[in-house]
Amino acid sequence: MIVVPAAVTLSALNGVPMVAPGDDLSAMLLSACHANGLSLQDGDIVVLAQKIISKAEGRAVPLASVSPSAEAIDLAAQCHKDPRLVELILSESEKLMRVRPGVLIVRHRLGLVLANAGIDQSNIAQDGDGVALLLPLDPDGSAAALRRAVHDALGIDIAVVIIDSLGRAWRKGTCGVAIGVAGMSGLLDLRGEPDLHGRPLQTSELGLADEVAAAASLIMGQAGEGRPIVVARGIARGRNEGSAAELIREPAMDLFP
Repeated sequence: MIVVPAAVTLSALNGVPMVAPGDDLSAMLLSACHANGLSLQDGDIVVLAQKIISKAEGRAVPLASVSPSAEAIDLAAQCHKDPRLVELILSESEKLMRVRPGVLIVRHRLGLVLANAGIDQSNIAQDGDGVALLLPLDPDGSAAALRRAVHDALGIDIAVVIIDSLGRAWRKGTCGVAIGVAGMSGLLDLRGEPDLHGRPLQTSELGLADEVAAAASLIMGQAGEGRPIVVARGIARGRNEGSAAELIREPAMDLFP
């Protein structure tokens, strides 16, 4: 039986410093919690913006270091982008799906279908000829490592969700989406659970981590708020061994390839 809470709390941590390559995010998290008067508890879900994970893991690439291929130069002319940025997009992608002025839609190596391979230049210092920030190499692994570090430091069982703001097919606007998960279900299978009339649900699967991501994104902000960490409390986490990877629909099941 799935227990659905009647209320949850979301707390954005203020005063999180700018992140540099090699920074200890677990120490930064615990320091920010202390500064905000918040003590992490068993069952909490810590939600972090993808950007601080990527920055800590050294995923910022100066465009001056990139040599575009002939393919990147050709695509850049079609989508009106810097050929060096296009080269990074191609290097992070396993399939190019659409080319339009201003955007490349790709299937990222993580399985995500998104614009420009999730590569961003906002909220990152733009030194010299420009810097692009790539998604983490292994967001599920990054979430698991942070979860272990908090357990080692405090002896508590939390979940960690790494999120990014992505566009959605047939919908305008971006929404917070989970790209890394540890310590909770990414996808929660509700099949077999009774509805209001006792009829077993037949097809219901809940993108639990994505719902947490969207909720946290509301108070995390998208621009200059500087609140990249949110603590969610009161949410039933499902399984401890979940991942963001389980949210990816296999290409063979895609009705609109």
